[in-house]
Amino acid sequence: MKRILVLILALALSISAFTGCGKKTEELNLYTWAEYVPADVIADFEKDTGIRVNYTNFETNEEMLAKLSAADGGDYDLILASDYIIKIAADEGLLSELDTSKIPNWENIDPIYQGFFYDPEDKYTVPYAPGIPLIVYNPDKVSIEIDGYEDLWDPSLVDQVGLMDTERVVTGITLKTLGASFNTEDLDLIRQAGEKLLELAPNIRMLHQDQTQNALIQGEINVAFLFTSQVALALQANPNFKVVYPKEGLGFGVDALFVPKNAPNKDNAHTFLNYILDGEVGARIATQTYYLCPNKVSYEYLPEEFHNSLMITTEDIPEGEFIQNISSEAEAVHNEIYTAFKAALD
Repeated sequence: MKRILVLILALALSISAFTGCGKKTEELNLYTWAEYVPADVIADFEKDTGIRVNYTNFETNEEMLAKLSAADGGDYDLILASDYIIKIAADEGLLSELDTSKIPNWENIDPIYQGFFYDPEDKYTVPYAPGIPLIVYNPDKVSIEIDGYEDLWDPSLVDQVGLMDTERVVTGITLKTLGASFNTEDLDLIRQAGEKLLELAPNIRMLHQDQTQNALIQGEINVAFLFTSQVALALQANPNFKVVYPKEGLGFGVDALFVPKNAPNKDNAHTFLNYILDGEVGARIATQTYYLCPNKVSYEYLPEEFHNSLMITTEDIPEGEFIQNISSEAEAVHNEIYTAFKAALD
């Protein structure tokens, strides 16, 4: 009798695996910076699709790449990161080609944000947040007129400057002050930039990736080099702040989404991409992140105050220079000089 009961119980458990009570919860493993995808968008996606989003965040692009490489393109279903690091991941064979037949809203992407160096044939990525970093400062607290990167070295700004903690950006703007490209392969020139960067250390009060605009708003720093979204938020808080388009040249970048090659839930990743490419959803994202909106259908849903809050437009894009992949030798020198710079801040 016991044997019969055991068999019946085993059969019942087996059946339950194919019924509602034993059904595996659908998941999406999303990996990006903290709070980069609005919580309300994720909540509505989960409600509409029944797919649970496991949101994991990283601090830097380099941290993301290290973990993705260690997982051989697995563990995560969808990653949102910066253009130059996506190119490196693509070169390492860590990306999965998108199936656009599963993304009906693919046609909503504004083509002005496609065809860039990191995905020239638009096989792997969906643009999420295009932008141009700018200098912002409080003219009531700063005694000089700032018009470029070079001014960040001014002795009057000791312990007053905030920078984003992004290696190639910080070393890149230093190269710009030397009249060079972000992407120069001249090792001697990169080392020269490293020496100059060390001279900037006394002026740096904060090297931080997130919410740096708050330090400017609260008066902890008086000058900041900020992402597009942070510029908009700073100006909302204090319209008297001055915005600088650096005379040495603009940088331009796109944070984009991609599916790793061994993602465990690729169909769910495609479902999420299609969801955020909806016109209304795209507008909701843009009005919370304050980056340029890469969804052309979203434009009709964007309020006038959103357009007014942005200090850049698509017209600025041709003037911006992408940070691109460089040789391993040049990359190693960038890492060496940035490590020395950060050590000088301690």
